Amino acid sequence: MEETVEKTHPVQEIRPKEISITYISTCDEARRGLHISPQIETLLGFTASEWLADPELRVRRLHPEDRERVLWEVSQTQNNGKSFRSEYRLLTRDGRVVWVRDEAIVVRNEAGYPSLIQGVMWDISEHKQREERLQKSESKFRTVFERVAVGIALVDREGRLMESNPALQEMLGYSGKELRTKVLKDFTHPDDAMMDVDLYDELVSGKRDHYQIERRYVRKDGAVVWGRANVSLIQGLEGEFQFTICMVEDITERKHLETQFSQSQKMETVGWLAGGIAHDFNNLLTVIKGYAKITLDQTKKEDPSREYIEEIMKAAERGGELTHQLLAFSRCQILDMKVLDLNSLVRGLEKMMRRVIGEDIEMFTALADDLGKVKADPGQIEHVILNLAVNARDAMPTGGRLAIETANVELDENYAHTHMGVTPGGYVMLSVSDTGIGMSPEVKERIFEPFFTTKEEGKGTGLGLSTIYGIVKQSGGNIWVYSEPGQGTTFRIYLPRVEEEVDSVPSRVDIDRLPKGNETVLLVEDESSLRGLTARALRGQGYTVLEAANGDEALSIARELIKEKIHLLLTDVVISQMGGKELVKRFKGLHPRGKVLFISGYTDHTMTHRGVFKPGTPFLQKPFSPVALSKKVREVLDR
Repeated sequence: MEETVEKTHPVQEIRPKEISITYISTCDEARRGLHISPQIETLLGFTASEWLADPELRVRRLHPEDRERVLWEVSQTQNNGKSFRSEYRLLTRDGRVVWVRDEAIVVRNEAGYPSLIQGVMWDISEHKQREERLQKSESKFRTVFERVAVGIALVDREGRLMESNPALQEMLGYSGKELRTKVLKDFTHPDDAMMDVDLYDELVSGKRDHYQIERRYVRKDGAVVWGRANVSLIQGLEGEFQFTICMVEDITERKHLETQFSQSQKMETVGWLAGGIAHDFNNLLTVIKGYAKITLDQTKKEDPSREYIEEIMKAAERGGELTHQLLAFSRCQILDMKVLDLNSLVRGLEKMMRRVIGEDIEMFTALADDLGKVKADPGQIEHVILNLAVNARDAMPTGGRLAIETANVELDENYAHTHMGVTPGGYVMLSVSDTGIGMSPEVKERIFEPFFTTKEEGKGTGLGLSTIYGIVKQSGGNIWVYSEPGQGTTFRIYLPRVEEEVDSVPSRVDIDRLPKGNETVLLVEDESSLRGLTARALRGQGYTVLEAANGDEALSIARELIKEKIHLLLTDVVISQMGGKELVKRFKGLHPRGKVLFISGYTDHTMTHRGVFKPGTPFLQKPFSPVALSKKVREVLDR
């Protein structure tokens, strides 16, 4: 009987255990067993005789979760006479669960009616365990595939996407259906499409099992994202190519930060260079302007050379303006920091800006009612606003709209994480927007560089935006630009919000008279020509001037005159042998009532913010004229 059954039902392709149990039972209501193979005891722990003696034993040993299904399948076989095949669980004598595959046929009598059921049963527990482990593994893979933040694609030999996960779909802006069968290179930036051709050939040929590359992808909406792709080869049992797994990490944010850092480093380096040049050039301009002024004062109006001297002074003035711009960019100028209301500053400039931009440009302001206060140099911030307005005008040659807005904003950790140099906290935002021609990404990356300009030759120095950048940075703020070709430009300036009362901003009235004095001034300047000019100008106004080329010389003079009164120490911030701050400290120990006036054409911005100058410390910026020098000296002495 067993031999007949095995011929009718050959062993299937998966047979984890070669234990077969052949049984024959009638189809009558009694379901009497006629034959049970002895192997049944090995499988379930019940002897063949126990199975034959108890027709209900098989039903009772069916796993509760499978019982209803299996009984229904058996009844169907008895009713329709068709073959029976099922996989289900049985409970052994000691309570273990055994998976079996049960296959049976209905044997009919001569009249064609079902008379017997012949079947064979295999223990498939190991197969089911492996299958379960495989399902769990596949489930884990599917969970990772679906939920991981990294984009994953299964790619065939031709580069078509067999499957993609949600992260990749979100990164590229396409649905899974849209991506399926598409070629991955269709989404690669044209400039990066051929970057990994050789690497891919080496992968396919087996010379490498994976490679990594960074490149750009173009989203469905046209935006460009940076991705770091890790491509791995998956082979079959015979080592043949099956597919590649391409894992793409979105590194757009990191790339933007790298660009910001690189730009910041470049600006810092150029700033140091510009500041150093401006410092030395300021000394020369001070000498040129000073002696030109003295010569002019001694030249009669009818003298033909007077015109030449005036041209020299004008050129020196223009040179001074350029050095001031360089110093602003390099954050090396001294700012007269005051607590300001930006709204008041903007309102005060409105009339002037409307004249500057012209009638064909519509200008409007949207100023926050509850705007916080900021601490900055009012003159420099006015310069920033006016310069941005002029730039906006130039970007709208056929007219347009200029919007100036203010608002209180909170920059959180997320914003700071994606904008280098930003400290989270409360800020006042100043926004200047235009509807002009906009900028390309390449231009936008360079706009804050000194001497970079898109204007025609002779129509711009390229220092306007670099000056703005320096002023904002030195004021503790940040500036960002948002622009697209043909879509206009928006500059947003963020200045730290302060909880202080607004300072009064004194009006500046220039007078040409040189105030006199008879006090003693200790002048410390290591540039001999500038020292000579300064001393000459002060002596001309009646002061007694003691000259020193460095800190040691100055202290030596101060000690010699310990019993006499030195009314004013006039010193450069940066001098040889010791800094101006150290010199002041030692001078005050010798002449505690002596007053101090700093002069400089260059000083590191950190000196301002780290305590070299306290708020209100007297300071005179180079290049200065004899008039400005005399006025400032008199102002300090009269305090």
